[in-house]
Amino acid sequence: MFKRKSVYLFPALVLLFLSLVTTASTVGTRAEAQSGDKSQELTVYIHALKSKDGHTVMTADQIEWYEGAEADRIFAEREPDAAAELGGTPDGYYIVNDSDSLTSYPIADNAAVTMQIYDHTGHMEDLDINWNEHISLDKFISEFAKTGIIDLSQSPYHITIQAGKVTSIVQQYTP
Repeated sequence: MFKRKSVYLFPALVLLFLSLVTTASTVGTRAEAQSGDKSQELTVYIHALKSKDGHTVMTADQIEWYEGAEADRIFAEREPDAAAELGGTPDGYYIVNDSDSLTSYPIADNAAVTMQIYDHTGHMEDLDINWNEHISLDKFISEFAKTGIIDLSQSPYHITIQAGKVTSIVQQYTP
């Protein structure tokens, strides 16, 4: 009986060992490959977009963005009375902004911009969500300057920074 168990145990141990070796080498290879191409993702409120000498700079306030169960947990920690009354976050997300410090980020000329909602026509009745609409950086700068129908500075944005420049700006829709 002991012999029979060891017959099954040995192949299982070999497979486990091989999978650990493969996983460890794969992770190391990925880490080495990415070390030269580090990117950073942040969520921010954009305060200003300024272009000067052919370069655009974003001034932004970094925030923490939470969704789902994690948002409910943070909401309950920070606002226990409201969380108890509501049973969770009102809209499924929670924003933490404990610092008012602003940081300037240079924007790459070819930065990708993805919007959810902005003023397409100048008429409030035409305002509608267009999920993941890609627009040019120049269009974004132009739309950001408008505040009549919708103020885009009130939306959070997920930005990606690579090689010291913002390469992606994604507007986070908030109901």
